[in-house]
Amino acid sequence: MSSHSFTPRLTLHDLRKLAATRKLAMLTCYDAGFAATLDAAGVDLILIGDSLGMVVQGHDSTLPVKVEHVAYHTACVARGAARPWIVADMPFGSFQASPEQAFGNAVTLMQAGSQMVKIEGGAEMAPTVEFLVRRGIPVCAHVGLTPQHVNVFGGYRVQGRGADAVDRLHAAAQSLQDAGAAMMVIEAVPEPVARALAQSLQLITIGIGASVACTAQVLVLHDMLGAGTGKRPRFVKSFMAGGSKTGGYLGDISDKSGDEQFAYDNLMDGTILHGSPDTVLRKIEEFKAVGTTSLMLHYPPYYGTEKARRSLRLFAEKVMPQFRD
Repeated sequence: MSSHSFTPRLTLHDLRKLAATRKLAMLTCYDAGFAATLDAAGVDLILIGDSLGMVVQGHDSTLPVKVEHVAYHTACVARGAARPWIVADMPFGSFQASPEQAFGNAVTLMQAGSQMVKIEGGAEMAPTVEFLVRRGIPVCAHVGLTPQHVNVFGGYRVQGRGADAVDRLHAAAQSLQDAGAAMMVIEAVPEPVARALAQSLQLITIGIGASVACTAQVLVLHDMLGAGTGKRPRFVKSFMAGGSKTGGYLGDISDKSGDEQFAYDNLMDGTILHGSPDTVLRKIEEFKAVGTTSLMLHYPPYYGTEKARRSLRLFAEKVMPQFRD
């Protein structure tokens, strides 16, 4: 006889119930290690965005991303995160030709581990959305600034300015909702316009540079951590600012000269919280005493999923209860 712990993955029904009580948390993710970290932090939805073309592959746009790239990263995330609802982006050229083309590629992403696919575009995509939903594939629509249209827009520009643009935005959103979309990303739209749009819809709305009135907010993980070399959007706050950025932390280590011993004990004592629950509690109290207000849990890929989950359970059961007040 064997026993296994099982964390049920959130469903659309679960997300709608949660959204009635609080805002939903959503981030992009592309690998199993960070997926486990986001899961442990309580993130509700994970998006495997075609943004991976820029933050992972190093391109200057999302256009070079292919279905097999998204499928690969979706499978990685699905193995690392047990609870969050997983949304996979349909990349450029994978759905525009016909509903049948969209269905074939959406099946690939669903089989890789997603629970939903995201499609950019306006009213012209409503027939495709309906085609997918009728065949069992949940769809997240995406309106406003749709990065796959960057060359049509002439750059990454705010959308929904002017009465005509606002009317088109509302009409597109309504048609996509009527077609069966269960969620909708609203990107780079002026706050009053995005607020009115979100309040007019019955589905789950996800803002990115839009309005806090949306059901959820999504950020690109690398932008949030201040990682990478590209320019971050103006609406993104680096949550590592004021502390040690991931990139800066690695730089601090690599900048040590060859004749200076970078002692492991100094690293353990000064930066990393590692050890028994009592040791970790003591170290957190020390950080708290000097004004630290947040910590990031990270488990290297070589830990393996089971070891990471055991450590997370131990942290949740033995450490977190001591700081609930």
